[in-house]
Amino acid sequence: MRALVVYCHPSPQSFTAAVRDLVVGRLAGAGAEVQVIDLYAERFEPVLSRREWEAYLDGPETGSPLAGHISALRSADTLIFVYPTWWYGQPALLKGWLDRVLLPDVAFRLPETGDIIPTLTHINRLAVFTTCGASWWLTRFIGAPGRRTILRGIRLLCARRCRTAYAAHYRMDASTPETRAAHLERVGRALDGLIGGDRSASPGEPSAAGASS
Repeated sequence: MRALVVYCHPSPQSFTAAVRDLVVGRLAGAGAEVQVIDLYAERFEPVLSRREWEAYLDGPETGSPLAGHISALRSADTLIFVYPTWWYGQPALLKGWLDRVLLPDVAFRLPETGDIIPTLTHINRLAVFTTCGASWWLTRFIGAPGRRTILRGIRLLCARRCRTAYAAHYRMDASTPETRAAHLERVGRALDGLIGGDRSASPGEPSAAGASS
């Protein structure tokens, strides 16, 4: 298994970082090759420039600063996103990553007629682990656009039998040590189902101490 974890949060002490650490530890424990893209740590530029927009249909350019990200995506069979949900969707940095990395000839092809042709068919596992300030019912009332973007939009570009997993901690601002611990357990179970294993938590996995989403 070759897993790419795309992580997006500004604070290294956040609860989202604890989720990331659990994900990476559980994947490594299952024998996966794991690569993490930490968008804040590398100061990723999310803005699709005019030059990129004008050359968008040409696909990735030779020598692009995004070449490492594109290579990591192309070599993975498992793609996992870990981020806080803000305004019912992905943070701007992560949305910009989708805009700039999931290019034609990377994630899809655009025929002259008809629907797009998926080119992420090497991805057979796709997951989202997130936190939400809103409640479950309010998120659903709005339509959960962040979840739909990845588990419907990106899922359509992946392998036909791509397995998916999703876990969200709702009402994060009112979280407690107990709710955070319960969420980490949900993430662990979701990962076990995704990778086809039933492994107990390994020593040294993160605690639920962090309160910030």
